[in-house]
Amino acid sequence: MAECRARWRRSGVATACAVAAMYCGTAWAADTAAVAAKVKAVGPHPRLLMSRAGTEPMRSGLARDTKAAALYDLMLREADGLLERPAVSYRKQGKRLLSVSREALRRVLFLSFVYRVTDDSRYAARAIAEMEAVAAFADWNPSHFLDTAEMTTGLAIGYDWLFSLLTPEQEATIRGAILEKGIGPSFAGHDRWAKSDNNWNQVCHGGMVLGALAVAERDPELAARVIVRALDGLPFAMGVYNPDGVYPEGPGYWQYGTTYNVILIDALESALGTDFDLSRSAGFQETGAFPLLVTGPTGLHFNFSDCGQRGTPFSAVYWFARRWDDPGITRTEEWWIDQNLKAGDGISNRFLPLLLLWRNGVSGLDRPPRQPLHWHGSGKNPVVVHRSSWTDPDAVFLAAKAGSPSANHGHMDIGTFVLDADGARWSVDLGADNYGALEARGMNIWARSQQSVRWNVYRYHNSSHSTLTVNGEGQRVDAAGTIVRFTGEEPLPHTVMDLGPVYAGQLAGAQRGFALLPDGRVLIQDEIVAGETPAKVRWAMTTPAQVTDPTVGRATLEQSGKHLVFEVLSPVGTAIETFSTDPPNEWDRRNPGTRQVGFHVALEPGKSATVTVLLTPGSTLEKDVALPPVRPLAEWTEREPAIRSK
Repeated sequence: MAECRARWRRSGVATACAVAAMYCGTAWAADTAAVAAKVKAVGPHPRLLMSRAGTEPMRSGLARDTKAAALYDLMLREADGLLERPAVSYRKQGKRLLSVSREALRRVLFLSFVYRVTDDSRYAARAIAEMEAVAAFADWNPSHFLDTAEMTTGLAIGYDWLFSLLTPEQEATIRGAILEKGIGPSFAGHDRWAKSDNNWNQVCHGGMVLGALAVAERDPELAARVIVRALDGLPFAMGVYNPDGVYPEGPGYWQYGTTYNVILIDALESALGTDFDLSRSAGFQETGAFPLLVTGPTGLHFNFSDCGQRGTPFSAVYWFARRWDDPGITRTEEWWIDQNLKAGDGISNRFLPLLLLWRNGVSGLDRPPRQPLHWHGSGKNPVVVHRSSWTDPDAVFLAAKAGSPSANHGHMDIGTFVLDADGARWSVDLGADNYGALEARGMNIWARSQQSVRWNVYRYHNSSHSTLTVNGEGQRVDAAGTIVRFTGEEPLPHTVMDLGPVYAGQLAGAQRGFALLPDGRVLIQDEIVAGETPAKVRWAMTTPAQVTDPTVGRATLEQSGKHLVFEVLSPVGTAIETFSTDPPNEWDRRNPGTRQVGFHVALEPGKSATVTVLLTPGSTLEKDVALPPVRPLAEWTEREPAIRSK
């Protein structure tokens, strides 16, 4: 124990004896010896993500690639501005220091990257000053360990990339902070994330592994310990990708968790020469295409769960494209780069330097995707996509989900869908509410029992989504909707979901079908059965469009000079209504510019109904086509389309 305490002191860490006992006394996993051998052979600095040998290829890439050069120019201008700004300060928002940690990471990564491209020591000096400032913080808020992990990531990369420029005092200060304020707390009870199955696992292991690799030669035993813990724990989070790459927390959290997962793998390979087969985890290769698959021709993704609409490219997609020679998956990211460059924006993306790093050398970025037009991804939150084209900006894109509200960051959104057509999004998801504002009211929005206060938040309840609400009640949290049939075969690619379990106690049965017709129209059909009590079923679609001329069975949606016709084919004579998205409670985030279009269906006990909605894009109105007949979902087959042209 005395030797253990001495080692921590030599590392510049004033850590409690209890932490030292935990670090030195806990049995290591069986593969520790192999990890330790790799750590002892660790290469020289810089060794994280971009070695010294990688600097010149990065410079050459910027010289020959005009798009990369334009992105780099944005970063360079931001780095120039940072030279004159004061360093970040310790300022929590509620229980979080996360915005400070992310800004510190962004600054250090931008400045360090620019230094490595230019060899201009001004950028290195400013990055070092930023690291010294956060090293002086009393802590990195380990009670909300994401904050600690992101801060550790920033200092680990800065320490490694600028190692040759650090004075002995700076080196000791930054290394000591990584150990004492980053890694140390993770062995002192702040490790509930270590075997979780969500983004916390990926982010926190990622930050700790980068910190350990950065200082590995000074404390190889600690580095091996941290890496072994990650190898034991990370598979719990990576298991959610199995089998098809769907990320159950939505594409926004895919960006967060998967980016850190990739950073961890890339850092292991660059520093130790191996990722210990983490990248071979089932579904991990497939998840590289997930952002592409769930993004429509509008550039907007299917933002289910606690996910907002995107505004920047996802850096990690380029790592997957390079790793598995699949450049077509970057189509959406290239589009977002173009949008950012047009707007002179994109510097808020703290991982922009890694985008340039991983994008460099990827050939064929203009290739069309090789992914199918129709796709079904399994997992805790199964997702389906039907689209009419990869190349037409006015293509139809329909994405829907089954799954369970109990998923991490989950909503009562089972059966919901988004729809793009004619270059506009017609059915939208409102996204997450403001965590901090809700928490400031004392609301525990993270508990997910049926009676949890989370479901009192409008955006989390099914009534705000494009799905069914029965008698005003929420969907069952402990249940799941499943995909019972999917086909991408023409002439009727379609999906059928069983939503019955999430309406248990409200309906005796519920199935929902989605079909993309040959002419671009979309058919949505629900087959519902009441239980022992009456059921008032509300069908709703959340939309940014204005709803004009709602009549019996038909309404027109309008936005930006474009139109979509909303028709109820069954029950005949249904009166179409609009519902306000102005939420009922003062704590709810407002939803300006949106509304719902829909209707009600009343069922007596034991009675059933077939509810069929046809959505017709304006571009299809010019075609001479008949209304499709209403047929049971059981008769929807690829051999017998639900539409006959005149």
